[in-house]
Amino acid sequence: MATTRKKKTTVAAARRPDLRLPPLEPYGGGLEPDGDYDGLELTGLDLSGQSAEGARFLDCALRECGLDEARLTGARFLDSVLTGVRGVGTVLAGAQLRDVELVDARLGGTQLHGAVLERVVVRGGKSDYLNLRSAKLKDVVFEGCVLSEPDFGGAVLERVEFVDCVLTGVDFGGARLKDVDLRGVQRLEIARGVESLAGAVISTAQLLDLAPVLAAQLGVRVEE
Repeated sequence: MATTRKKKTTVAAARRPDLRLPPLEPYGGGLEPDGDYDGLELTGLDLSGQSAEGARFLDCALRECGLDEARLTGARFLDSVLTGVRGVGTVLAGAQLRDVELVDARLGGTQLHGAVLERVVVRGGKSDYLNLRSAKLKDVVFEGCVLSEPDFGGAVLERVEFVDCVLTGVDFGGARLKDVDLRGVQRLEIARGVESLAGAVISTAQLLDLAPVLAAQLGVRVEE
């Protein structure tokens, strides 16, 4: 008798950036709209409130810089590293991040709606109220970080991994997910958009934790 083997379902892994920065030139100036920053190292600068809409950062490193209310709408960060940056109200709407590492950032209310992130690693740090509405994320890894009330409403996520993260109050409303691996989330709390989880992979324990939210979404009453 022929036997039928159950097909094993796998989730495609995100492709991580392979960064090899060239020797960098120290930069101590400010930012300007449509500025072109190539092969520079910006360390310990207070860039708060500065305007750099449409600027391009190629092969750059930003280390321990302040970005409070910095306006970086439509900026491009390519083959770059941002380490220890901090800021509240940083505007990166419509920005492009490709082959980027964001390490140990402390951010609050960062605006990334409509942004495009490709081959990006977010490692460590904490972000509150991260706005990624209508953004496109492809090959993105969140690793060892805390995301409090992030908004992925209407976003497109493909090959996105969450590894050893805390993800609370998340909004997936209207999002489209493909090969999104949530199994590495240590604490997963979904505020909205549980109906958009098709295309995500969760663990058995997470399924049990989400059971009340799923039951409410389906209109199922659970009584003893």
